[in-house]
Amino acid sequence: MKKLLSLPPNPVQQFHDLTHLPEDAYFCTSDPENHRLGSGGGTVWLLQQCRAAEAPDVAFADWLGREKRLLLHAGGQSRRLPAYAVGGKSLTPIPVFRWARGQRIDQTLLDLQVPLYEKMLEKAPSHIHTLIAGGDVLLRATQPLQELPEADVICYGLWASPEQIAHHGVFMIDRNRPDELDFMLQKPSTEEQAALMQTHMALIDVGVWLLSDRAVAYLAQKSDRRSQQASASNEVPRAEDLQYYDLYSDFGRALGAHPSQPEADLPPLKVAIVPLPGGEFYHYGTGPDMLTSSIALQALVKDQRQILQRGVKQRASVFTQNTLMANPCTPDNEYIWIENAYLCAGWQLSRHHILTGIPQNQWQVKLPEGICIDFVPIGEKDYALRVYGYDDAFRGNLAAHETTYLGRPFADWAAARGLSLSDFKQTDDLQTADLFPVSSDLDELERLFHWIVTGQGDERAAFLRLPRLSADDLMIKANLKRLFTQRESLRQQNLPQLAANWRKSVFYQLDLKDVAAKYAAAQLPLPDALPADAPSGLLMQDAMFRSEALRTTDRATADHYSAEAFGRLRDGMTEEVRQQTCLPRRTTFADQIVWARSAVRIDLAGGWTDTPPYSLMNGGNVVNVAIEMNGQQPLQVYVRPCPEPLIRCRSIDLGASVTIETFEALRTYDAVGDPFSIPKAALALCGFLPEFCSETYPTLRHQLEAFGCGLELTLLAAIPAGSGLGTSSILAATVLGALSNCCGLGWDKNEICNRTLILEQLLTTGGGWQDQYGGVLRGVKLLQTEAGFNQNAVARYLPTDLFTAPEYSACHLLYYTGITRTAKHILAEIVRGMFLNANQHLALLDEMKAHATALFESIQLGDFERYGRLVRTTWEQNKALDKGTSPAAISALADQIDDLCLGYKLPGAGGGGFMYMVAKDPEAAMRIRRTLTANPLTENSRFVELSISEKGLQISRS
Repeated sequence: MKKLLSLPPNPVQQFHDLTHLPEDAYFCTSDPENHRLGSGGGTVWLLQQCRAAEAPDVAFADWLGREKRLLLHAGGQSRRLPAYAVGGKSLTPIPVFRWARGQRIDQTLLDLQVPLYEKMLEKAPSHIHTLIAGGDVLLRATQPLQELPEADVICYGLWASPEQIAHHGVFMIDRNRPDELDFMLQKPSTEEQAALMQTHMALIDVGVWLLSDRAVAYLAQKSDRRSQQASASNEVPRAEDLQYYDLYSDFGRALGAHPSQPEADLPPLKVAIVPLPGGEFYHYGTGPDMLTSSIALQALVKDQRQILQRGVKQRASVFTQNTLMANPCTPDNEYIWIENAYLCAGWQLSRHHILTGIPQNQWQVKLPEGICIDFVPIGEKDYALRVYGYDDAFRGNLAAHETTYLGRPFADWAAARGLSLSDFKQTDDLQTADLFPVSSDLDELERLFHWIVTGQGDERAAFLRLPRLSADDLMIKANLKRLFTQRESLRQQNLPQLAANWRKSVFYQLDLKDVAAKYAAAQLPLPDALPADAPSGLLMQDAMFRSEALRTTDRATADHYSAEAFGRLRDGMTEEVRQQTCLPRRTTFADQIVWARSAVRIDLAGGWTDTPPYSLMNGGNVVNVAIEMNGQQPLQVYVRPCPEPLIRCRSIDLGASVTIETFEALRTYDAVGDPFSIPKAALALCGFLPEFCSETYPTLRHQLEAFGCGLELTLLAAIPAGSGLGTSSILAATVLGALSNCCGLGWDKNEICNRTLILEQLLTTGGGWQDQYGGVLRGVKLLQTEAGFNQNAVARYLPTDLFTAPEYSACHLLYYTGITRTAKHILAEIVRGMFLNANQHLALLDEMKAHATALFESIQLGDFERYGRLVRTTWEQNKALDKGTSPAAISALADQIDDLCLGYKLPGAGGGGFMYMVAKDPEAAMRIRRTLTANPLTENSRFVELSISEKGLQISRS
């Protein structure tokens, strides 16, 4: 998916060097100079310029359909956001949210905008390839995005109050046709709204429009001055070939069943208005908006359990980024934004300031309220000093009384300093007035600053002598490399400070993978070690951060820190079990056998969100189903007494056995490749090792003699290894269940599943809780846990109609691919990303967690088609998390059955094992069976009959 950005001319030339964003994913251009095109004409220009760079000989219509594209318009003058005008509003640095995990210390508005827009475009019908959005707005959807309808124009809207509606473009929707646009208005008054509310509903336009290729073609036609024949040619239009046409006030008002401004040549375009689910709208188009939006975002979460920073921020409306300050802010300081700035001890602040780009200086400044400063690097050593007022609009004729500068009429400000309008370039617009002096002498600029603000001193001659630039000039002449280099230097100095202040700073909630890369690139020394009494979660993250920072330079030390992180996770999860020891006691007769058997599971949605440390930090949501195979529960365990004081373990499917006679032999449960690791660890957790037993025995023999017999365990896993059906975890739970019954431990199914999670930590394989809950608990269910080390899942059971009803039962297919893949190395890398708050991992995991709820609802509602599509989405999410999930052979298999399935996935970590398919209908299911039976993927490939297990784990005695 390509991102197309309209930016000011200066950053376009350096965009990829400044942002390090890939050239194949981002294309930038600027609107043509001295040609006002409007958002419609600007859209056509941006698309055509991209086509000229990629495929100038391909027809525009053909090129449009090649891929989906996201267009962001951020190329305006930024009159009311001078602080970020020269780099473009999209590159505004955004503070890390105090409640968010995995954000980057150098994140920009663009970074936060793109993910949601990408999801919107992914939801669009196949004939829609273009999404258009503004560059100065941050949208948030607090609920999963809905499926988008078939239409030529799809616009997202937001429910709002009448007062808000009066300041925006508005979609008016007939109450009798709630999914279609009736007409569009621009900033209707409350009186106009009152007249319409009986018959209409109103949603404000948030500026996100998705257009079909046909709608884009109409935009191109309306924006092109040339003849229809010329505009239809392959030739890329020149700037003078295009004319002004606005997407919102022109095209928008021509749309709908009863357009407010009809256009006779408009083809019949279907328009759908979609409310943004749980929509939130934050504007960054002005300096005050930048601050109020940041305040609102930081205050979104009030639940202190979800706020990651400890303590209370004393000044909620003060934001500092990439800054070194000698003086801390005081309680009197409010509504202040400081970024990319050095503020020495001579700076005193008050209220309503925006301070950006300030180089190292020795100024003595007592800033009056409402004064803002922006230093813009010019050339190799000069700076332009931009002083402006907090509410200055930079609009209007210099002579007009309503044109204000520093909070007063411009003419009055100039007269008070002995200046006349003739001292400025002939202009009728404050934006083009040469207001800002340029010098390399910071002392001279300090004197000029005081004179500009207060009028005191005799700096008129210096002001007139020095070169001066207008706001428009700065956008062209700014040395962005110097500006960004200073920002990066300050950021590198801030990182160690954030690490040292870890108790209150955002350091350990950042994307630590990104932070580690920054430490390595700048060769920063690693932070001091955290104290031993630091929260266990931070100690784990700190160890993995150190491992990541050293991964390319000192692999041995990096591996040591990685092992420490996993060890701390293991210790944290096993601590409660070690404290709550147990005492096994014999409860069987000499000739009795305890027989435990379990189903396996298919994970339908939310897999990986059950895995620590993600589940410990966020809780998890998983929907899975317990299944039997060919009418049988495939995992079985037999426990029987034996007269000798020893333990024998046998595996029927592996054809192996072992005799255990000492604690030392039992303690080898974490040995790599041991086929009896699971029963050894289970015996340990049941109290047959001293560290888990409430009584002390000198030897295992003594304990078994006190117990009254030895034990013989026989295991059967009637399922191929690497199946992806949760076999090892469910087998471990089955062993624990059998031993609990045999040894009088009294564990219920929930405790068995929880101890299985601990068992896997003992084995060092890691893993989550969904496998064992999936097979031990019956049927179809949503499993949920809260954050914290106590990961006891709550099961919300679902109806089975979509699986058992005659019209659906044949549509569920389980196919053994004959390809196996172990999950341990996959798990380790993904868990590493969890420790590091890696944004790529956390964003996907959060999406998976929400997706599980959507699939849960589809089953509740009995919506088979939606259920199948959501299973497909689960597979796409798994592939996004781990590219190895779908090797070439699996992709080839998917290609054979794709058209016949609503959805399909490989259960578990993926890569092989079984494939679960949801056929579109019974006929499609039969065709799939015939195709794959006639052309098996491997010599062992086959279909296995699945049925829902209504009992899960069962334990009985002979």
